[in-house]
Amino acid sequence: MHQNGALSIHPTQLRGQYTMANLPQVIRIENGERVQNTFSTAEFQNRQAKLRALMAELQVDAVLFTSIHNINYYSDFLYCSFGRPYGLVVTQDKVVSISANIDGGQPWRRTAGDYNLVYTDWQRDNYFRAIQQEIKDGQRVGVEHDHITLERLNKLQAALPSSQIVDIAAAAMRLRMIKSAEEIAHIKQGAQVCDIGGAALVAAVHEGVSEHEVALASTQAMVREIAKRYPHGELMDTWTWFQSGINTDGAHNPITSRKVQHGDILSLNCFSMIAGYYTALERTLFYGDCDEASLKLWEANVHVHEEGIKLIKPGVRCCDIALELNKIFADYGLLQYRTFGYGHSFGVLSHYYGREAGLELREDIETVLEPNMVISMEPMIMLPEGLPGAGGYREHDILVLTEDGAENITGFPYGPERNIIRSN
Repeated sequence: MHQNGALSIHPTQLRGQYTMANLPQVIRIENGERVQNTFSTAEFQNRQAKLRALMAELQVDAVLFTSIHNINYYSDFLYCSFGRPYGLVVTQDKVVSISANIDGGQPWRRTAGDYNLVYTDWQRDNYFRAIQQEIKDGQRVGVEHDHITLERLNKLQAALPSSQIVDIAAAAMRLRMIKSAEEIAHIKQGAQVCDIGGAALVAAVHEGVSEHEVALASTQAMVREIAKRYPHGELMDTWTWFQSGINTDGAHNPITSRKVQHGDILSLNCFSMIAGYYTALERTLFYGDCDEASLKLWEANVHVHEEGIKLIKPGVRCCDIALELNKIFADYGLLQYRTFGYGHSFGVLSHYYGREAGLELREDIETVLEPNMVISMEPMIMLPEGLPGAGGYREHDILVLTEDGAENITGFPYGPERNIIRSN
């Protein structure tokens, strides 16, 4: 029995000791040895210290994170929900991850904190019993309103009836927007892996090949490279979207079995995922030949891309970059074909979790760029079928803000001179 009341148990110890009537609600499964974390102990302690300073400023006694991105950011534990809730409790004197019994000892091995508390499936809502064990009722508790569901928020309030529940999501997001030196080094590794995936993708393109086969070649190359660079890491979620023809009209369109044809516009989208950190490489390609109308559109988008890179520097507001690039698209008569903002922050995020919405190059975001922010430049235009040059055109580079400018950490070439794949 641990001091916090959780039963320390190995699954084999349950044999013959319990019935369904008295199976424990929470347990501790400290199985195996702690693993090598993605970042140093000092890095996680620094993140947690900044959070605690924020908590003191906001007069918050305890934080219950429920999102994948914040739990991963503060503890190095990347959970797989499958419909189950997870948590990370942070107070001024402890960091505790809360996980489901189905995960065994993996959350404990991974958590950069004091310990991991496991809730069991043997009684309904044991998750909230775990929270009651870690957070004293009557405290001021911070949660993420942009993540926690209404049902779980109501159950949390019922579990802590005398507590005041407040939103800490936006404030926590602002802390994540400024990257540490270790984070920036990690993101650079991811960008290099994407460049390798891009090369594998281009090598796999030929007449009649299916989108999914090209994507598989890219993803396999990235996963193998991640395994080589991070031999102690977990390998999960790296993926590729390779789109052709009409499928290029959406930036997040899934791969299909459509076959590449001569003259197709293509979209290369390589996403390496390393310990919850997303990096991306996105490029417009053509197979065989690029017609004149398509070439003009492509060159216009490249022009916007290059001008956008020049604008990324400390002291500039996100909205001002967007407005300036809108003028260039308007001069080309293409503003109405823009599809989304011009770029976004990088860090702990993915296609199914996480977003630092306060750091996006959009007309409605007034955030001022600062050193050690990491942001993309990724203009996209889409012309629908029936128009000359129909398709989606997008280039994407990742930039790290420095004291007086920005470092482009994407190495893969862009534009018509390099990315027309000639048929054999």
